[in-house]
Amino acid sequence: MSDTADFAPLAVLIVDDEAPARERLRDVLGDIADTQPTRIAGTAANGVEALALLEHETVDLILTDIRMPVMDGVELARHVGRLERGPAVIFTTAYDEYAVRAFELAAVDYLLKPVRAARLAEALAKARRIRPPADEILRQMAPTRRSHFSINERGRILLVPVGEVLYLKAEQKYVVARSREREFLLDESLVQLEEEFPERFLRIHRNCLIARNAVKGVARATTGMDGESHWVIIVDGLAEQLPVSRRQWPAVKEALGV
Repeated sequence: MSDTADFAPLAVLIVDDEAPARERLRDVLGDIADTQPTRIAGTAANGVEALALLEHETVDLILTDIRMPVMDGVELARHVGRLERGPAVIFTTAYDEYAVRAFELAAVDYLLKPVRAARLAEALAKARRIRPPADEILRQMAPTRRSHFSINERGRILLVPVGEVLYLKAEQKYVVARSREREFLLDESLVQLEEEFPERFLRIHRNCLIARNAVKGVARATTGMDGESHWVIIVDGLAEQLPVSRRQWPAVKEALGV
């Protein structure tokens, strides 16, 4: 009687910026193939490369390092979590015991480097039933702020660099992120975005945050039947102007030095 597992192989994407680490994971997966069969769907050196692979590869599980250039593993997990049927994510990490506890609380499995075969087999078994962690928990765990926003468009993840967003405006259930080229809809909270990017975005109205480097200037504008004037932000690269509320004007004036 064969000891080989009778369930389908997991399609695994390995993400690590160090080639030797990717090769070690590939080797250890091969060592446990009899009990935890897998197939390598691809490898990537950072989160951006991984998301590009997900557009044309079916992946059940992502094994990802935490600290990587371009996009780290926690940000990758946040973007993947926006997919309707996204893969499970397991972190491979050299974090200390305190940080490992945070991963436990997030209901994401973790593997301490160097990865051991027995521990990897246990993690793969868990991955077959794991649920993606809540975005709020991943946000608190993130070692750095996100470099990209993610938009789920027709079942694929579209990445928008945070540095290209000129302003964020709350509209009903969504937040509109405006770049020079177009608008994107984010399924996020304006308050949380303000908390996550305090150095980049400045609140100018209860429903609007402006990128500080997108402010070309300020001006007085007159609107309404009574001819009342108010301050507006002139947005660099766009024809439109954004109103500044009376409540926010003192803070805006101080922040912009006007």
